Amino acid sequence: MHPASPDFLHLNRREFFTRSSGALGGAALASLLAQDLPAAESPLIARPHFAPKAKNVIFLHMIGAPSQLDLFDDKPMLRKHDGQKCPDELLKGKRFAFIGGEMTLAGSNYKFGQHGQSGAVMSELLPNLASVADDICLLKGMHTNEINHAPAQMFLHTGFGQGGRPSMGSWVTYGLGTDNRDLPSYVVLLSGPPGGAGTSLWSTGFLPSVYQGVQFRSSGDHVLFLSNPEGHNRSDRRQVLDAVKTLNEQNLGIVGDPEISTRISQYEMAFRMQASVPELMDISKESAVTLQMYGAQPGKASFANNCLLARRLVERGVRMVQLFDSDWDHHGGLDKRLRAKTKDVDQPMAALIRDLKSRGLLDETLIIWGSEFGRTPLRQGADGDGTKTSPGRDHHKDAYTMWMAGGGVKGGLTYGKTDELGFNPAEGAVHTHDLNATVLHLLGLDHERLTFRYQGRDYRLTDVHGEIVTPILA
Repeated sequence: MHPASPDFLHLNRREFFTRSSGALGGAALASLLAQDLPAAESPLIARPHFAPKAKNVIFLHMIGAPSQLDLFDDKPMLRKHDGQKCPDELLKGKRFAFIGGEMTLAGSNYKFGQHGQSGAVMSELLPNLASVADDICLLKGMHTNEINHAPAQMFLHTGFGQGGRPSMGSWVTYGLGTDNRDLPSYVVLLSGPPGGAGTSLWSTGFLPSVYQGVQFRSSGDHVLFLSNPEGHNRSDRRQVLDAVKTLNEQNLGIVGDPEISTRISQYEMAFRMQASVPELMDISKESAVTLQMYGAQPGKASFANNCLLARRLVERGVRMVQLFDSDWDHHGGLDKRLRAKTKDVDQPMAALIRDLKSRGLLDETLIIWGSEFGRTPLRQGADGDGTKTSPGRDHHKDAYTMWMAGGGVKGGLTYGKTDELGFNPAEGAVHTHDLNATVLHLLGLDHERLTFRYQGRDYRLTDVHGEIVTPILA
C-alpha cells in the first residue's frame, strides 16, 4: 500500500509501522521510530536495491559557480585568442544571463600543470587539491538545463528547476535511512548565506517531512530551538515530551496521519540531540595536527570548520552532509575574488580527502564538488570601476567541471573534455540527471525505482532522464 492511498489513513498504529516499512522508505522511518518498536522489529540498517559502493555522501556546493576555465579546464587556444571577437558561429543557440553585444574571448591568466601519476590538469590556484589529484575523478563535460542561479541550484539538487520537489538528500534518506538514531540522517552546513534557492536546496518537498535536511550552525543553538527554555532542565523537557507523545500517539491511532509519527520521532530525536550535537560540534577536541591540516579554528564559522565537521558527521553514521559555500558568482573582479575564494577552500577540501582516507572512510564516503553551472569563455564587465581592467565571466550552462572522490569512483580519472575554446562538451558529456543517477547507483539505489507517488503519478530525482556514467565507476 502506498502512503497516498485513502486506505492508509485507516490503519492503526502497529499496522502503520509495519506496513509503511516499504512505502515510506522503511529503513529511515523505522530507525527514527526505533524507540517505539520492539528490538526485533527495528531494522536499523540501510535497505538499498543492490550492494552499494558508498554509505555516505558529502556534497560540497560552491554557490554562484566557480570558473572551470581558471581552475580545471585549461584552454591554450582560448588564451591565444584572448581579447578577440568571438566568432558568430560559436554563439548560435547560446543563452547568456547578462552579457550581450560584441562578445570577446577571455583566456585564463593562471598557470596550469599536470599532477599526480594520473597527470590531472589543475590550475595554480589549487595546490593542495592538486596534491590529492590521484584520488579525484574530474568530470569535464558537465552540462545543465538552467541558466540562472536559483533554478539551476534547484535543478542540481532536486532534478527540477522550480520549487516543490524533494532534494537529493531527502531522496537518499528516503531510500536508505540512517545509521545513527541520535543525529539526523541529513545535515546541512553553511559558510556564508545560502544560495538563491534558499532552503529549497535541502527541502523534503512532497516526501514525508522526516526526510528534511537539518541545518547545523556554528554559534548559538547549533540547531534552532534545540536548547531547553530558560528555567527548565532536561527532566522538565522529558516530562513535557512524554505527555505530548501520549497525545500524539492517541491522535495517530485515530487518523493514521504519517506526519504525526514524524512529529513524534522528531521530538524524540531533538531530545537525544541535546546531548549528541554539542559534542559533535566541539572540534576543539580534535588534535592540533588535524586542526592545522584543515586550517580549522574552533568557535568560528568557516568552510574549513565545516569540512572537519563533515568528517565527524559521516564518522558517526550521518547519511548525507551538504556544505554550501557562498560568493562564487564572479561577473567582475575575477582575478582577485577567485584567488580569495580558492584560498578559503583549497586546503580544507584536500584535508577532507586525506583525513577520510587515513581513517579508512574514503572508500565508503562519496565526495562531490561542484556548482549549479560554470562560467563563459567570454569576458564580462569590470569590477565596478568603469574600466575593463578587472573583468569576470557570465553564467555558462553548456560545459563546466565537477569532481568526485571516494565512494566507488575511479580516482585519478579525467572523464570528458570540452572543445578547444570551452563552449561545449566534445567527449564524455554528463547531464545533471546523469550525475544524480550515478550518485544514487553508488549508494545502491536504482534511480528509476526510487520513486514516490504524489498527485497521481510517480516522481523521482532524475525526472524521466538520467544515465549512469559507468566509465567513472571503480
